[in-house]
Amino acid sequence: MPRISNNLVGILNFITFLLSIPILWAGVWLSKQGSTECEKYLDKPIIIIGVFLLLISLAGLLGACCRISWLLWVYLLVMFVLIVVLFAFTIFAFVVTNKGAGEVLSNRGYKEYRLGDYSDWLQKRVNNAKNWNKIKSCLIDGKICSTFADKYIKDTVEQFYQENLSALQSGCCKPSNDCNFNYVSPIIWNRTATTSPNPDCNLWENDPNVLCFNCQACKAGLLDNIKSNWKKVAVVNIVFLVFLIIVYSVGCCAFRNNREDHAYQRQWK
Repeated sequence: MPRISNNLVGILNFITFLLSIPILWAGVWLSKQGSTECEKYLDKPIIIIGVFLLLISLAGLLGACCRISWLLWVYLLVMFVLIVVLFAFTIFAFVVTNKGAGEVLSNRGYKEYRLGDYSDWLQKRVNNAKNWNKIKSCLIDGKICSTFADKYIKDTVEQFYQENLSALQSGCCKPSNDCNFNYVSPIIWNRTATTSPNPDCNLWENDPNVLCFNCQACKAGLLDNIKSNWKKVAVVNIVFLVFLIIVYSVGCCAFRNNREDHAYQRQWK
């Protein structure tokens, strides 16, 4: 009679196997149909995740249901490494996202963001020209600022200053408050004779494909967005870690059952 632990591991890995197929298909589709740099940037990671889930679920499924001990051993080894990596990433995510917050402005509904407020590790990632060009392409393709402009197009300057903008909208789609530019529309601002030490003021352009995408404030806005998302991911990781540890424990029971069954069969040969 099959052991409960073997059946449970088999069922869980069969579900994982089914989930890996659409993930792998999505990666292949992006590699063939992706028209933007952002879409093409995602295809390889998605394919790798799909192949990984496919192979590891097959190892767990065959190892548990067909009582192939070496496959189950490989499965448990990979699971153990995955648990360690996820645990390390969760700690790393909390440490890296511990610094940085938006600056509250007087008589403004939105905050502004300074790159120097965030962790050095994150700053190095966005200050790399190659990395930032890909990120910038994603932001433009994602129509962050065109959607922003359409939403607030009818605002007067007083109304605009009271809007609750996202970190990306505040950093990438408008000039810094330090620049003292004159408001025309959400993405059109006229320069004034006032000079500011903020280097972002010289980088601003009214061109929808330029705006403040090269500004330090835009990079800071992205990092604030990443900080928020990574903290959410870290919390999800904790739940996922608990689940993986339970699956790993059940897998260990299934592996022990396989060894006991093989030992029993050898005794009766």
